[in-house]
Amino acid sequence: MKLTHSLQQSAAWLALASLFPLTAVGQQPVKASAPAKIEIRPEARENALPLPEDRGAAALEQSLKRLGTWASLMMIVAHPDDEDGSMMTYESRGQGVRASQLTLTRGEGGQNAITADIYDALGVIRTNELLRADQYYGVKQYWGTEADFGFSKTQEEAFTQWGHDRVLYDAVLAIRRERPLVLVSTFVGGVTDGHGQHQVSAAIEQEAYRAAGDPTVFPEQFALGVRPWSPRAVFSRMPFAPVSAKGMFDYATGKYAPLKFYNYVTKEWSAKELSADVTIPTGSYDPVLGRTYTQIAREGWSQQKSQNGGGNPTLSGGGESEYHRWATSVEGLSGVQTSFFAGMPVSIEGLASLVSGTAPDWLKTGLNDVAAKVSTAQKAYVPTHPEAIAPLLKMGCQAAIALRDRVSTSQIKSNERADLVAELDLKIKQFEETMGESLGLDLQAFTTNSADGARSGPFGGGISETSRSVSPGEGLEVEIHTGNATGKAKLERVWLESSDGHSWTSEHGKAAPGSDVTLRAQVPEKTVPTEPYFTRPSIEQPYYDVSRPELRGRSFAPYPLTAWAEFQYEGLSIRLGEVVQTMQRQAGVGGVFEPLLITPRIGVRVTPEAQILPLDGSPLPVRVIVHTEGAATGKVKLILPDGWTATPAEAEFHRKAFGDTGAMLFEVKPPTAPSGLQDGKFAISAEAESDGHIYKSGWQYVGYTGLRPYNLYRKAEIKTRAMDVKVAQGLRVGYVMGTGDTVPEAMEGLGIVPHLLTTSELKAGDLSLWDVIVLGIRAYSGRPELGMLQSRLDAYVENGGTLIVQYQSNTFPAPYPLSIGRMAERVVDETAPVKLIKPEDSLLTWPNQISAHDFDGWVEERGHGFLDSWDGSYMPLTETSDAGQDPQRGGLLVAHPGKGTYVYVAYALYRQLPELVPGSYRLLANLLSAGKHTNASEVK
Repeated sequence: MKLTHSLQQSAAWLALASLFPLTAVGQQPVKASAPAKIEIRPEARENALPLPEDRGAAALEQSLKRLGTWASLMMIVAHPDDEDGSMMTYESRGQGVRASQLTLTRGEGGQNAITADIYDALGVIRTNELLRADQYYGVKQYWGTEADFGFSKTQEEAFTQWGHDRVLYDAVLAIRRERPLVLVSTFVGGVTDGHGQHQVSAAIEQEAYRAAGDPTVFPEQFALGVRPWSPRAVFSRMPFAPVSAKGMFDYATGKYAPLKFYNYVTKEWSAKELSADVTIPTGSYDPVLGRTYTQIAREGWSQQKSQNGGGNPTLSGGGESEYHRWATSVEGLSGVQTSFFAGMPVSIEGLASLVSGTAPDWLKTGLNDVAAKVSTAQKAYVPTHPEAIAPLLKMGCQAAIALRDRVSTSQIKSNERADLVAELDLKIKQFEETMGESLGLDLQAFTTNSADGARSGPFGGGISETSRSVSPGEGLEVEIHTGNATGKAKLERVWLESSDGHSWTSEHGKAAPGSDVTLRAQVPEKTVPTEPYFTRPSIEQPYYDVSRPELRGRSFAPYPLTAWAEFQYEGLSIRLGEVVQTMQRQAGVGGVFEPLLITPRIGVRVTPEAQILPLDGSPLPVRVIVHTEGAATGKVKLILPDGWTATPAEAEFHRKAFGDTGAMLFEVKPPTAPSGLQDGKFAISAEAESDGHIYKSGWQYVGYTGLRPYNLYRKAEIKTRAMDVKVAQGLRVGYVMGTGDTVPEAMEGLGIVPHLLTTSELKAGDLSLWDVIVLGIRAYSGRPELGMLQSRLDAYVENGGTLIVQYQSNTFPAPYPLSIGRMAERVVDETAPVKLIKPEDSLLTWPNQISAHDFDGWVEERGHGFLDSWDGSYMPLTETSDAGQDPQRGGLLVAHPGKGTYVYVAYALYRQLPELVPGSYRLLANLLSAGKHTNASEVK
């Protein structure tokens, strides 16, 4: 619930308002006219259904805590799931601290335990997962522009990829926008952090502690409405990797390094272990919330399912987080503290410390008055009668408004005056939010269809299921529902606002508290699609380009439409805003709200997005899918390289309604046989023409059931490449999908149509029907039934079958013993030399002669999940390693139990195949052909 009051607007808000314009599309005033005052804008709520912790008495209890303090902190980390959620939940929900988080990357280079989405699509998923986790922590989220380029073993590599100043710019901008008193990080900036990107996040956190307050650092940021801000202290969580007489353990390399830590604030080295200067009791029980802060946070952390697959429930009990202090402006601290804010005046009265020297008496008196009214409201609060404290909150709010107005016209130094005004503005908004909660004010807004009988349903009170999106020129209906539990506030008006600067038209009707009003609007023709403001031309670029600089740091571009309601309570205006939602039913979940999106009328996609030219010289099949937001007709054609041809030259489509779709098949021929083409990638794109408009891209709805998705736009294009690859003929391949990959699609490029094996087929089917069975990445984790079926897989191999196991994340059952270390080995340098230690083995000679050159042109990594140890029955075929790493021979091993062949391959084929890396196709073809090598004539 977001609210505002009517008062003179600050210069800081004017700058912010210019960043995120909201254009009125229609108003429904109940009075003849509204007060002609400039107003502080809140942010509209994006989440239609707050957590139980953010409703009713629990929400009001926490809001009262926040009213009594101006303490604030920001956590800076590298990836989603790096955060110390337990600490942030304790501070935000337990102590009333205004908490925020800057996450440098969106986790696009990580693994995906849920779907086959990788890279930027995975980044969109993990962005929304962290936003979901943040709801549990109670924090505001900021983002860097850095892209996760995969596991990095050194800080130097990460800085080389991203650029030091880019990372520092993002951190300084977030700090200046949020103005936290304290900075914290999960990491320390040394080898105990392991991942090089972790090290960068901690190093930058400490550097930004000084840089954010320096007006000579990135002065161009001031045009975005921010000013210099100096946090008062900077902390890092104590290292979680072992530090002992052997030195510091670096889990990235699995080795110990000499004991030494670097302070990026003071620029000094220390050969001593870090001191635990602050201990936060994260395992404390909150009787109002009914759980410990760790329990709440762990449920939030588990929402990041693409990374962790979903966490386990956490039992109540103690627990704490220990932090080291790198620097502070607070003097006289000694011993272990129980608060990051020890020695800081974080009560309301402490705002006077923002004034250098002696603060004016009127300021001290005014702050004391506001603090006294907060204290009175806190003591008078009774959960069963929350409305009783509304008058007290109103008086506190009025006192804060009066003080803020006096500060804004005072002779206090301009920079100190601006800091005070900003803090008082925040306090006023907190007063109004708390007032709204005490009065039981409510707002929900969603698209509807009056022709369908909205709000009906088998049990009453239902909500219409509507499309997730609308298109430019399309009309829509929005139902705004307001509630006033106590009836002590008067609804003044409800209206809609757009976020793109274009005027919308709207009809409106009369509204009253507890009733609904339906507003009709039409999307302007110039409205742009709802899409990420951050893009990059390819995965090779380790950072994002930003289309709108003012949005840098936000999760996404603003959603297109927001509903607002304004209440009057004893002379104060209280506003509630919510992003307009849609509702869909999802199997196993039920009805869910998702924000309304804007999409073009027509989208065009090509599948697959990458495939090699057929090995037998036949035409390349290209499937074009046209999806529309309604009835549409038109034509589709392919844009080909010079000399290429397509059959048919163009195709017509006729769509009758939303969701009506189908693939149009084209056959594409290069100018010569594949063997005559120069080695290189070729791009084929599709475009649709309808009603005089050309459409060249489509959107992918990125997400999964239960997660709020988001559209990711891609050019309608397929990349292809001619390759010298041979594969055994007539292979019958069964594939067991793990947590998702595109390896089966790549097999189709080899002329093989794999069959995706079901659990019932694995349990009771005739496995001898398949020459080869391939287990997908992390299949033993994603398909736990495999462990119980290992005896059937073993028997399949002993009887002559070929079983190929792609990389796994943990030790798994196999015909002979093997193991993956506690910290699974990986080789992250995609250019690391690969030595063939058994070049004569048939897996490396037939039907393709594999050489070290087949590992040229790889992307992101060599692989991970390299075996740590294995039985002598296995034969390692290759060796590779990163610089300084022990030789890794556990990346490609073969054994021959009985009559068959068993292969484990940790090399990241699943990343190389979509990028059309020739060597990955040649190696895959050899593995698939392993059971046929006795008949060399059966090769194509």
